[in-house]
Amino acid sequence: MSMVRPYAAAFVSRFLVMLQYRTAAWAGFATQCWWGGIKAMVLAAFYGGAAAAQAPAPLSLEQAITYVWLAQGLFALLPWGSDPEIAQAVRTGSVAYDRLRPVDAYTFWFSRSAGWTAARVLPRMAMMTAFTGVALPLAGLGAWGLQPPARGAALAASIAALVLALLLSTALVMLLNVATAAALNERGINTLAAPVVIVLSGNLLPLALLPDAWQAALLLQPLAGVVDIPARIYFGRLAGLDALAGLALQGFWTLLLVLLGRACMARTMRRLEVQGG
Repeated sequence: MSMVRPYAAAFVSRFLVMLQYRTAAWAGFATQCWWGGIKAMVLAAFYGGAAAAQAPAPLSLEQAITYVWLAQGLFALLPWGSDPEIAQAVRTGSVAYDRLRPVDAYTFWFSRSAGWTAARVLPRMAMMTAFTGVALPLAGLGAWGLQPPARGAALAASIAALVLALLLSTALVMLLNVATAAALNERGINTLAAPVVIVLSGNLLPLALLPDAWQAALLLQPLAGVVDIPARIYFGRLAGLDALAGLALQGFWTLLLVLLGRACMARTMRRLEVQGG
């Protein structure tokens, strides 16, 4: 327990600090509702088109709209930028203090980044669920809202998938943190990461609606574990052994990316140039 305590403290302290930014959470929620509504209307128009009516869609319209609301609620989970606190420490030179702490630097950064991500995701996801899963049906707009999970087992599996998605997202953020430390600036790597993450995670468009020939590669790539796999498990597209395979895939990519991040961080820290003062 004494070995775990500093990392748990880093997670909890960062989590509690980020929870203080309530205005940012409300602003993010309102923005995601706006864009979610636009995406839902675009999908409804697509499904109502003549071309869509001639061929069966891989997702029903209700599932596609549910996917959109899940993706919007999980928007802050997307690993499209490095941790701003770590980026600032690299720019100012205070990253040297992390090198002097009697803890494992990678695990310490991982814990802080996980707390930063979790504190931004949980309030927005809770508000999104209340609005799209409760308020819209009560207003008579249930067809445009978040549908309930396929079954109880799907809900439990999707919660497990969300926990793994947080770890996977943090592992990807850690790669961006290491790249920021190597480049001494986060702007370039964040600019390159954002469009790739938005498309391959399924946030822009459900991956199941992309060409059939791409489906195997899209499901196996790591970013699918951030949004796509939890969503497919939630509405029952991945069930039973397929759901377990999806969870295993998330765990595999998390472990692999953590090992890669550790190796890259060790190499970067040996060559790190501390600036500032």
